Amino acid sequence: METYIPYEKLSKREKRRLDNQGRTTWGGLNPVTRKPENSRAYNRSKARNWKREIHEPIPGILFASCAILRYNALCSGESRRRSG
Repeated sequence: METYIPYEKLSKREKRRLDNQGRTTWGGLNPVTRKPENSRAYNRSKARNWKREIHEPIPGILFASCAILRYNALCSGESRRRSG
């Protein structure tokens, strides 16, 4: 049977061995406390992104508007040929 030796009198190596025995991993748990973001607080990055969204063109609108213009030009050209 081992005799009891106070922690303070243990060697550095023995202290390290005992400390490592007591340590375990948190597994998948993150011990950092989190709280939800305040929805009423002003967020600069969100405001900046909102301004960018206004000025960026919506994809597909340019193609659709070109197709409509071509269709109108073709239709108006055919009607002029018939009436002339």
